[in-house]
Amino acid sequence: MENEKDIDYKQAYEQEKARAAALAGRLADAKNEADNLQFQLDRIKNNPVWKASKPLRQTMHWGLRNYRRLRNLGGPRGIARKLRQKKIEAQAKKLHGTASFPAPGEAKRQKETKFDRMVTISILVPLYNTPLNFLNEMIESVLAQTYQNWELCLADGSDHDHDEVEKRCREYMEKDKRIVYRRLEKNEGISGNTNRCYEMATGDYIGLFDHDDVLHPSVLYEYVKVINEQDADYIYCDETTFKGDSIDNMITLHFKPDFAPDNLRANNYICHFSVFSRALLEGTELFRSGFDGSQDHDMILRLTANAKKVVHVPKLMYYWRSHKASVASDISAKPYAIAAAKGAVAAHLQSCGFKNFEIKSTRAFDTIFEIKYEIEREDKISILIPNKDHVDDLRRCIDSIKERSTYENYEIIVIENNSTEKGTFDYYKTLEGQDKITIVTYEGEFNYARINNFGAGVATGKYLLLLNNDTQVISMNWLEAMLMYAQRPDVGAVGAKLYYGDRTIQHAGVVVGLGAHGTAGHTHYKINYDNLGYMGKLCYAQNVSAVTGACLMVKKSIYDAVGGLDEEFKVALNDVDFCLRIMEKGYLNVFTPFAELYHFESASRGIDVVDDAKAKRYEEESALFRKKWKTLLEKGDPYYNPNFSLDHSDYSLRV
Repeated sequence: MENEKDIDYKQAYEQEKARAAALAGRLADAKNEADNLQFQLDRIKNNPVWKASKPLRQTMHWGLRNYRRLRNLGGPRGIARKLRQKKIEAQAKKLHGTASFPAPGEAKRQKETKFDRMVTISILVPLYNTPLNFLNEMIESVLAQTYQNWELCLADGSDHDHDEVEKRCREYMEKDKRIVYRRLEKNEGISGNTNRCYEMATGDYIGLFDHDDVLHPSVLYEYVKVINEQDADYIYCDETTFKGDSIDNMITLHFKPDFAPDNLRANNYICHFSVFSRALLEGTELFRSGFDGSQDHDMILRLTANAKKVVHVPKLMYYWRSHKASVASDISAKPYAIAAAKGAVAAHLQSCGFKNFEIKSTRAFDTIFEIKYEIEREDKISILIPNKDHVDDLRRCIDSIKERSTYENYEIIVIENNSTEKGTFDYYKTLEGQDKITIVTYEGEFNYARINNFGAGVATGKYLLLLNNDTQVISMNWLEAMLMYAQRPDVGAVGAKLYYGDRTIQHAGVVVGLGAHGTAGHTHYKINYDNLGYMGKLCYAQNVSAVTGACLMVKKSIYDAVGGLDEEFKVALNDVDFCLRIMEKGYLNVFTPFAELYHFESASRGIDVVDDAKAKRYEEESALFRKKWKTLLEKGDPYYNPNFSLDHSDYSLRV
């Protein structure tokens, strides 16, 4: 006779079997539809008329490509914006090149500064057949440092056709005893040669420098300053690529966020110029030869994971030379770097306890990754949808959840608040009794924060998903794409990529301080859906200070721990305030571009600033926000570089 436990197991098995069959059926339907479309496409392509019309189509496609380029710019406004960006970038390049070098008086002041900790920084440079002009510029940029307590360790793996490298290095050694040189018996590759440099180093801190690049004269001074002020044990700065004989011939300026672990896993944004305490290397290697080509990404992941204080110096202080054989010029110059980068990220994730993850290159770049984490448990997600009338919006939203979601363990809680139209209540009747859907009634004046808090109080899921009724699901795995981050113990709020109906971006993360009101704004606002974003940011999951409450997932335990949404923010900024309070608790907030929805923004309640009453209300809530988060606003959003303008959402530079 079967016991109750066996019966429970059988029931669970049958439920999973039925679920798998349902998903298999949906997958089969999708495959059949794809096959039918492919068949129709093949018929069209094999048609003689189609083949004969090729020249006409090519002309048409040329026109469409140029039309899309103009559309991506956003019409006349966008073209004006692009021209403004180009002008600002040209000005910025002048500001951040040799013009940013300290004047003689400032250089003298920096040289004479006495820090409490006058640490020695050992700069490691592996050499291999280095052109003499590159070698000279590299060494001269170290000699020009305003902070004097350094040593330059040169390990030379050059072949005997390049003996001039040794000769030039020994000439420099004779002039300055802080330069240490060693000719290697054989070339051991990037990792091996750098490790030989490390054997020569005697400094408290280690800096990694490429043989064909250039340092800003104040970079060591700035680094020692944060070592003293913040006890930093890992430091990096902003950087630029340049070509030719002058660092002022800049190609791409890369202004980085403060330390962001999810960014780093998806993209080696730190790159140059890394300086770190040698204590971080105790018990581990500097570079591991198995990751040649991406040895720096492997090292950065390992060391920052163990660092007590990672500090970003938000100044452009590293000049990365782009030439025919450099990765700065083309990643295909070193194709093994792509596999090595994936291996480095995989090793890091395994060391952090992650299993069964997947790492894929994105359309942005081969070494910018989409990471798919394993869904550890299929816990229930409670989807909270406040609604007042706008029945067509609500129907579209709920239908898209039911039709497109591949994750099945969810409940939808519609929070009715003060609807008056008969059609709304007629629709509610059609929802009553439907599996996974509950309608609850909130009574009282409109207060978005209070309405969601009310809905959270009746939710039975482990996770809450705040969702506007004017949204529509696009990507079928949207819930999984958000849950894979929300399930992590270090993550708080997770936000999705939202589009307007015209496929321009409505939300791709929130920056504190951005916008006319000086409170918070969305980055990449109104950029076309297929844009890669600044440095590929629209193509990988990343840490942000806040995400929009229009589609926000969070553990219910975290929601409760911070007291839910602050009801003083009745309409605006309650989501940003909520995310900042989560961040104060030590959690990371994540934006993922792999959960995509339409957001027909303001269809539900109108834009906040269209009339005087709404404008007044918004300014009152903005003033409350500015007062509450005054310190953060003065310091600046940690995930948004201070070199960017707060007046524009397109990563325009501040000049």
